[in-house]
Amino acid sequence: MSHVHARPLFIPSMVLLTLAVGQVATMEVAALAQPGAKPARQPREGAAQPGRGAPQVPPLPEGTPEQLLQFVDKIKQANFQPSSRQEMMAYMKDVAAVSLQAADKILAQVKPADAMHDRAAKLKLESLMMLGRLGDEKAAAEMATYAASLVDSPSRALAKEARMLVLVSDAQKVLATGDVPGAQTLVETMTAMLEADPNDMQTAGLAMQLAGAFEQMPGGDEVAAAAYKAFGPALAASSNEQIRSMGESFAGTLRRLSLPGNPMEIKGTLLSGEPFDQKSLAGKVVLVDFWATWCGPCVAEMPNVLEQYAKYHDEGFEVVGVSLDQDREALEKFVSEQKIPWPILFETPQGEGWQHPLATFYGITGIPTVVLIGRDGNVITLDARGEKLGERLDELFKKAG
Repeated sequence: MSHVHARPLFIPSMVLLTLAVGQVATMEVAALAQPGAKPARQPREGAAQPGRGAPQVPPLPEGTPEQLLQFVDKIKQANFQPSSRQEMMAYMKDVAAVSLQAADKILAQVKPADAMHDRAAKLKLESLMMLGRLGDEKAAAEMATYAASLVDSPSRALAKEARMLVLVSDAQKVLATGDVPGAQTLVETMTAMLEADPNDMQTAGLAMQLAGAFEQMPGGDEVAAAAYKAFGPALAASSNEQIRSMGESFAGTLRRLSLPGNPMEIKGTLLSGEPFDQKSLAGKVVLVDFWATWCGPCVAEMPNVLEQYAKYHDEGFEVVGVSLDQDREALEKFVSEQKIPWPILFETPQGEGWQHPLATFYGITGIPTVVLIGRDGNVITLDARGEKLGERLDELFKKAG
């Protein structure tokens, strides 16, 4: 199921490495992989044009370490507009391969204490990362091994980056296999990294992505809750205001993950301007739907919810929509045109971002997010989208009948 995410956002495990190294080219390849995506860069005069093929990456020349780094910078900055995703990926693979050659050549010429060593080591990590992202499994494995060899580097910056990459590599294995015990170990490692450097935005961002990844992992709800519980205090101890706000959002997410088996507090103002009365839901099966008109997956899910509403409303099924829209008129138009029959909660945004207090209270970072509540007022599940919603309702009302 697709989600649209707020910022600070969760980035799926397939691009976790991008956060750790931050290479712009990686982001462009990831973006091109999306249907209908356009290249981020526009062609400059003299650049290759669509249909003419990607420019050829020249072979690595002889030179000093400084000259080799200048050469790599030059080929990385070459702008062109690819005619296909395959063309872009082929070009970036060639750039990464030549960059790796340059890094190895420099590392063979300099000592670990040399400042040039750190730059070459980072270039090697970036190049191996890029090749790994482009499907070279050998390069991905080599990157993990090389990163592990640098975690005790005398360079604090290099050691820190290496530790992050090792953690990311381990996380990808855990997420791919659904290894819950391994995930618990990662929570401990990540917590130690946060406590050691509570003011570092990159470390905090990786923690947020990791916790979100666990939340998406099958059977990962408990370890995700453990991550939010452990990471939150570490983030809250930061002197960086933005990082502290991440810790506050973690408290809300933990509150949401703790809902199953417990009541959910629903407060807000209806789109009509009247206060919402949760008592009106007493004895009903309720779907609380956090959504927005600008969210494609939310709109795509709407026919399914309407179908289930028509099928079971008379038997005691209710929906409460919590809109994260900022434009009241657009929301009112959508509700009218789509003939949405259930109550919609809406608050006029104050500032940027997702401002609905109920979304903040429950740490909503991706929509659609739904909560299914039973007749007794206790939450049944946080996983009731698509076919699962119909299956859950069929079971509930069959039992009730």
